[in-house]
Amino acid sequence: MYHVDAGAQSKTYEGQPVYLLDAASTLEVQALNQWIDSTTPDGETRPPSIVLFGESAHQIVETVRTVGDDPLLVPLRVTLTEKKRNGLLRRMFAPRGNSKPTRVWQRWVQGDDPDRSEVLIGAPATLTELETRFDRTGGKSLSSFICRQATLALDKAERDVIGSEYKIPRFVVEDMTEQKKFHDGIAELAAEVGESVADVNRRVHEILHEMVATETRRAVEMWGTLGAYFSRAYRVDVDRTDLAKVRELNKNYPLVFLPNHRSYLDPLVLRPALLTEGLPLNHVMGGINVGFWPLGPIAKRSGVVLIQRKFSDEIYKWTLRQYMSFLLGKRFNLEWYIEGGRSRTGKLRPPRFGLLTYLVDALESSDAEDVYLVPTSITYDRLHEVGAMAAESHGAQKQAEGIRMLIGYIRAQGKLRGNVYLTFAEPISVRSILAENDDKRVAVQKIALTVAHAINDTTPVTPAALVTMALLGIEDRALNVHEMWAIISPLARYMQKRGLPTAGGVDISEVDVVRSAVVAQVNAGVVKRFDDGPEPVFYLAQDKHLVAAFFRNNAIHYFVMRAIGELVVLPDRDQTEASTPESMWKAALELRDLLKFEFFFGDKKDFGQRLEAEVALIDPDWRDNLADPEYAARQIEMQDLHLAHRVLQPILEAYQVVADQLLLLPVDAELDKPSFIAQCLGAAQARRLRQQLDHSEAISGELFDTALQLADNRKLVDPGGENLAQRRRDFAREINEWARKARVIRDMAHRMLDDVDPLNVPGPMADDTVSDESGDEVR
Repeated sequence: MYHVDAGAQSKTYEGQPVYLLDAASTLEVQALNQWIDSTTPDGETRPPSIVLFGESAHQIVETVRTVGDDPLLVPLRVTLTEKKRNGLLRRMFAPRGNSKPTRVWQRWVQGDDPDRSEVLIGAPATLTELETRFDRTGGKSLSSFICRQATLALDKAERDVIGSEYKIPRFVVEDMTEQKKFHDGIAELAAEVGESVADVNRRVHEILHEMVATETRRAVEMWGTLGAYFSRAYRVDVDRTDLAKVRELNKNYPLVFLPNHRSYLDPLVLRPALLTEGLPLNHVMGGINVGFWPLGPIAKRSGVVLIQRKFSDEIYKWTLRQYMSFLLGKRFNLEWYIEGGRSRTGKLRPPRFGLLTYLVDALESSDAEDVYLVPTSITYDRLHEVGAMAAESHGAQKQAEGIRMLIGYIRAQGKLRGNVYLTFAEPISVRSILAENDDKRVAVQKIALTVAHAINDTTPVTPAALVTMALLGIEDRALNVHEMWAIISPLARYMQKRGLPTAGGVDISEVDVVRSAVVAQVNAGVVKRFDDGPEPVFYLAQDKHLVAAFFRNNAIHYFVMRAIGELVVLPDRDQTEASTPESMWKAALELRDLLKFEFFFGDKKDFGQRLEAEVALIDPDWRDNLADPEYAARQIEMQDLHLAHRVLQPILEAYQVVADQLLLLPVDAELDKPSFIAQCLGAAQARRLRQQLDHSEAISGELFDTALQLADNRKLVDPGGENLAQRRRDFAREINEWARKARVIRDMAHRMLDDVDPLNVPGPMADDTVSDESGDEVR
């Protein structure tokens, strides 16, 4: 039997109260009646009570009308505090924390004596107030409406006891489908698609059954346990300062968290971090491809909304908008991955507009005043699945999601893999952007690009990104610690000038930070160490170039403008006239257009301002020396930082392969994309073996795909275009010239390394040993 506190929550009500008992079992009914008996003052008539399940739940209105003219309905529920857990099975299946047990669990332990139970009292309401609400919203019956309202009031009260992570929607389908405006919408939709109302209504209910997250507290806890187990290989570093601002905003508005997508672990890492900071459970919009057993059923019951990856069905679109509108109106937070899928390269992929469009439509039809978007960066310094994604980029078949993949993934998390960093940008008001743009399509595109830029700007630079950048830029050459430092030290100074964020707030200029990052990459198998020479040297492991590029690319967007600046100031091969600011600006815009499918650039004004700042960092007096064609090359060679070959050359080399393969394609032939990509992979591999490519990462299906997007954008793919052969040759010539300039920068960087002083290296890097806490030297 439950022992409840008889006085902790007793209240005196004006008007005749009627208690509505939200009880999961006979035990709870007995406990609640005991509480009513003990809190009724001596000499007064005990208020009546109605159980909210079974036949009595359908006769609430008839019962309460017999009590008085306008009785006060008071919801009650038992909630449990921490239980004693004896035995293995009880420890495994007992409710966690303060959560409410299932009916099966209660029947199993009905002989137990819980340490403590509490009676929750939901916000009361008179019968007249509830009738008014029902008339306004509509529904199946007033009794079922009262039952739902009582349950929702108790859920709200219970969250003060068990935590905000249990803020979950109840009776979603009922609340949505019983409202008058929903039925009106069904009728309009039926007329639009030319089907009967009955058929459309049936289809909508089928979609809702597949789509709607049916959260239970038990599944929420189980998902949290699974998430902790799956992500056990990582230490999570959370930017709590910005998250505190987000939490305050959430008191008045629903939020949509929009993270980048690097790993299957992303939602499992993000959720506990948000819950720890007092934010409620997000509704995660996820692809139905992860709905396989057992993950799918658990995910759906813990807040994952399973939606089809691609759909053109107007009924499906309408239903999704209605569901999102419902969630916004009830101020539930959402979450989805704006790229639409995991990044295979480490760079942020182009944002998808679909869900943002539905969000805007849902906001306009909901009761929400506004919704704020929270751009979120998730950055790993090591990641298990990068190897598989790199293999796919070389042409390997992607493993289908399923139980076999899941088991392999779990096993791979058995070793500590490092840190994951969660950072949050300033939230973005959707209403404010809509107010600035009359065209909704333009507004959605602006929202998407604003979010993408914000994610990039808040992504921290990891030591792993700098180490892999150093090694990838000098791929065919091993580096000793002095040469490694000669590359990374200028990068660290450049980052300090720019004020770029660093992972965990570490000082990347510290030698030991870089050293630890090198050791981590050696332990991960990405970098090899050779010890049999006069000093240890480090080099990229065979076939790990795309893996290394993934981690470099997490931060590559910070260095793109500097790399563009280096290429733009160099004169062309056949240039005879002096460069001018106008000719350099024209070249910069051409390179911007060439790279538009790889990076997010601002508008031309923003692009120009950033480029001007980068060129000024190279040489503040560049405008005064344009008449000397050799001046720019001399100035760049004098720099201790060279980035064009590290950032852009692999891309340009991959684009060269695609452009040259297009030249071999007859102008009247249709392009078979899979076959063409396969031919590019073979051609690139042959060029690399013949030392005609400097970078193995240029052998990439992902880069070939974006090169094809660019070629298609310039109408160089489809057969029959005017002067197609010549335009393809011009395309290849343009790319070749930029690639040549990148190789000039690469040669400069090689010559700089030849001049490195092996003795002039600060701190422990001068010696290949460090001391542990005991003072003993370790390798």
